[in-house]
Amino acid sequence: MEESQNYGHRHPLLLLLNEHQPIVANCSRCGEKVSTPCFSCAQDCGFYLHKVCAEAPLELNHPFHLDHPLLLMQIAPYSFGHYICDFCHKEDNKFVYHCSCELDFHIKCALFTFNIAENNLKELTFNIALHDPLISTENGDYVAMCFGCCEPLANYTHFSPDFGFNLHEKCAKLPLKLNFTYHCLHPLVLQFNNERLSCKICKETSPRGFVYGCTYCKLACHIECLSLPLDLAVEDKSHQHTFTRLLKRVPYICDACGFERIYVAYTCSTCSIMVHKRCTTLPRIIKSKWHDHRLFHKYFLPDEVRSSDCIICHNEVNPKHGSYCCSHCNITFHVRCVTEDKGLYSIVSLENEDEMPNESSIIVIERNDAGEATKIKHFKHMHNLTLGPFDGGYGNSCNGCMLPITDPCYYCSECVFFLHKTCAELPKMMNVWYHYCQEPLALISDKVFGCAECWLISNAFAYECCGCEANICLRCVIALTPGARTSLKHKHPLFYYRRQREKCNACGTANVGVFCCKDCNFVLDLRCFSLPIKARHKCDEHLLSLMDHDDNSYSKSHHCDICENSRHPNHWFYHCATCDTSAHVGCVLRRNYPFLKLGNIYEGTDHPHPLTIVKKKYYYPNCDKYSKPCEDMALECSKSECKYIVHWNCVKSISLWVGLKRHFIYK
Repeated sequence: MEESQNYGHRHPLLLLLNEHQPIVANCSRCGEKVSTPCFSCAQDCGFYLHKVCAEAPLELNHPFHLDHPLLLMQIAPYSFGHYICDFCHKEDNKFVYHCSCELDFHIKCALFTFNIAENNLKELTFNIALHDPLISTENGDYVAMCFGCCEPLANYTHFSPDFGFNLHEKCAKLPLKLNFTYHCLHPLVLQFNNERLSCKICKETSPRGFVYGCTYCKLACHIECLSLPLDLAVEDKSHQHTFTRLLKRVPYICDACGFERIYVAYTCSTCSIMVHKRCTTLPRIIKSKWHDHRLFHKYFLPDEVRSSDCIICHNEVNPKHGSYCCSHCNITFHVRCVTEDKGLYSIVSLENEDEMPNESSIIVIERNDAGEATKIKHFKHMHNLTLGPFDGGYGNSCNGCMLPITDPCYYCSECVFFLHKTCAELPKMMNVWYHYCQEPLALISDKVFGCAECWLISNAFAYECCGCEANICLRCVIALTPGARTSLKHKHPLFYYRRQREKCNACGTANVGVFCCKDCNFVLDLRCFSLPIKARHKCDEHLLSLMDHDDNSYSKSHHCDICENSRHPNHWFYHCATCDTSAHVGCVLRRNYPFLKLGNIYEGTDHPHPLTIVKKKYYYPNCDKYSKPCEDMALECSKSECKYIVHWNCVKSISLWVGLKRHFIYK
């Protein structure tokens, strides 16, 4: 045990060298479990540092990023204080090596890659065992990938460093510079692909790892694309024959994925097909979050699904080339679309392996002659529910999605409870393709939450992740179900493009993740797609109708009767034809919490009694917290003898917004 400098800590630090001394603590810089050698606070205040983290330089001139130095910072310079490491792609809020070009690394990731660049292989532990797997199969097996070239580790011998990374031995010994035949102007330098450039050879963009690049010419090439594979013959897991490598690069369309590239080709002489090397490791069966059933890789589509569009990108799937398809539903996926994000699928080893049970939320009590369930018991309601017709108008909302109730729906004859038929038939558990956590989501109710997709506050039904506890409202779950969607304000079907940025026709805002029409230029973002057709507001005694344009050309009529500001004549708005009342969508909905059910109990305050969610329309008692009138949404004590009341905005839980910010980082 030796005394050392304090590395920015207020107390002296001790260097612990005893490898057998048990330590149960995390490093204050990287957040990982501490092991010796490490530094600990001499006054036992709980401060620990890995030796490598403590001695990390404040400024690092990294050979893989020569443009700028990497600066060691205690907090990432972003509004949320979080960052995603550009090497391992894991999120963190601890110390970070940051570059002004928005390149971020964990301390250990930066030092690990620095040692590789310096050929300091004594820092690496040679090991044939697999550690830190990146892709897990449903039966517990793992397919681990190299952090350098993103190829499977099992193909070659590899290093497993103490930092928990995996690296092929050949990738750890790559030259820093090399000359490329088709780019003679400058040598290519081994570097991080911080500009996310696509590979000059295969045209794909790897999410992480190393590339050989030219900074001057904005050019990048994958390691694997520049070097000839070591295998002359490989077995394809989704094909019964062995593939043989052609000795020179030729332009061709891969029969496994359908993409054309000038790339090393592998051929099967028996079946007359040609594939990329990386496609020889495509799993034959996968379970994707995009679909409830298993998906099988096919080199040629069966006749029954030959004219089909990809469920993800909505473009046509070529039946003459490889794709993933579901035999139950006759739907298809492009190979690249369904396997691009490794967090959205898992590998299935056995064809008859059990799928996640699709447990129904309802018990059918009675059916009509057509077999339709006319009386049900829903597990989230105490009474039986009867199938409509519903003639109560728009005064009631669905308790599942909080949108106005319409046919077909189920209603309770003993209390005010309604469910759209679609909402009632949703399962108890489900996988959601756009949620990055691998855990399934469970149906919940009567909990105040902020939706991780639309960011609106609600206490209706929601799906809550069993892992990260993020919540997604039913409006978003239904709207983002794969396939064509319909909007009452547009005649053509709409398709959701998660990564596409377009300007919304309803609000005029450009957003990423939009519903687009293939037949015209009509676009809706997620919030506008789910807008209720009818809504209430205290500015008018009647229901307000959603309008997609204003026929009145008189400019002075284009104003909002709630905020009294002008409104755009081509943006959607709410209108009452009887009173000629018009208002911004935001003024009617977002300031009014339209998706909070009144009368429900709210938990999470320091008041000793239960609080009820109420809306004050005519009588505004003063808020017990800030002594201002409680207009609109408020929380009122359920005990009649207690006159406690507080405005909703004064007490809404900060955890709602923290959870939303955490989810936003992963998106």
